Amino acid sequence: MADTDKAMQELDDLFASARQNPVPLPDHLATAIMNDALVARSEERVPQQEPENRRQVHFGIWRQLMVAIGGLPALGGMAAACVVGVWVGLAPPSFLPDPAQLVGYSDSTSVPYDSYDLASVLGEEVQ
Repeated sequence: MADTDKAMQELDDLFASARQNPVPLPDHLATAIMNDALVARSEERVPQQEPENRRQVHFGIWRQLMVAIGGLPALGGMAAACVVGVWVGLAPPSFLPDPAQLVGYSDSTSVPYDSYDLASVLGEEVQ
């Protein structure tokens, strides 16, 4: 514990000396930062050009949607999740009830469970 306190004290001393003797910003770095800021500010002031036809507008909307989702990797993940959801919905695992039987689209009149309550179905032990 004493070693940690000593190391922390040395670190505090280094920070204190750095605060007392600040290093000035080099002139070329300050100039580069200001030039980048002026370029960024001038790009904000340039008005957006109107698209020539409606197809470009739709392309822009789809591109904005794709960026908002997270790009192609996120869109691929969403597509895979959708496919798995449809697959599980059409052919559920053995421990889940068939959704078609729960809504009444079954040819058989016997229901494997006492009620249509999914919580009670999932609460029973799976054999």
